[in-house]
Amino acid sequence: MSRHFAAFAVAMLWFVIAAVPATAQQYPSRTVTIIVPYPAGGPTDETARVVAQSLSTQLKQSFIVENISGGGAIIGAEKVARATPDGYTLLLHNLQISANVTLYEKLPYDTVKDFVAVALINRNPLVLVGRNGLGPNTLTELVAMMRKQRMKAAIPGYGTTGHLATTLFAQEANATINQIPYRGAAPALTDLLGGQVDLFFATPQSVVQLVATGSLRAYGVTSKERLPEFPSAESFPAVFGPKLDVIYWQAMFAPAGTPGAVIKTLNDALQATAADPAIVKTWAAQDVSVFPADQRSPAAASALLQSEITRWGQVIRNNDIHIEQ
Repeated sequence: MSRHFAAFAVAMLWFVIAAVPATAQQYPSRTVTIIVPYPAGGPTDETARVVAQSLSTQLKQSFIVENISGGGAIIGAEKVARATPDGYTLLLHNLQISANVTLYEKLPYDTVKDFVAVALINRNPLVLVGRNGLGPNTLTELVAMMRKQRMKAAIPGYGTTGHLATTLFAQEANATINQIPYRGAAPALTDLLGGQVDLFFATPQSVVQLVATGSLRAYGVTSKERLPEFPSAESFPAVFGPKLDVIYWQAMFAPAGTPGAVIKTLNDALQATAADPAIVKTWAAQDVSVFPADQRSPAAASALLQSEITRWGQVIRNNDIHIEQ
């Protein structure tokens, strides 16, 4: 009788083990896809490739990047929202995911309910640059000029971070700006250098050499601290207050329902990525910083997403910005 009971117990043990999802037993056990909802070559794509390499090394499986662009970064995000919640399809997104909640009348997913935040990854401020020969020497002088005459600002498309930052700046400066949309930052910078437009909010790494050589003038940075590469650029929060403390942040998300053990595995690995001296140094050279360790938890990422949805929702509604679908 005891032998039969022992055999039965062993069989039941194997049944229980077999019933445990593979993701909980050994994650990852196959290739993981990180979807970037933008074309290759942009800042989010570049971050995703650094992250993919780091995760591949740490977790001993291939993490690959797949670019699914279009639709205001909605198409790629939707694919992740609809993916099996097993940790093998992930999303690397940025501030845009929070703005899209209000920019579009209807999204094919619920940003809060259909995703789970994995971790905040990195962040950088924006730099307001002006064309050579514009006139004002300081941010204060620029604002005074903007209140007297309407200037033209390039934006890298409607609804983008640059568009929202320009709108917020005009709102807080109590000035009107003609916003000229472009298909990305590169053509916007080309026209700024050519004098067709007056102003542009850019990432620091994209304009540091142009400012250093005197081709453009840097007026302000959207961070509490000034950047050493732009000594003449004032801090927007110092001049206008905390509303203009704007960071371009990037984070990883997974489909809602992804097991907690998988989220923890990914978060632990991303914590190590953000603590890697080589990665930190490379990003710092581009004025991109990692989030402090106490801000890299899934809960912190979720909290930032919620606060950014509220923040940009107010800016979008106050300025009647909407995008036709």
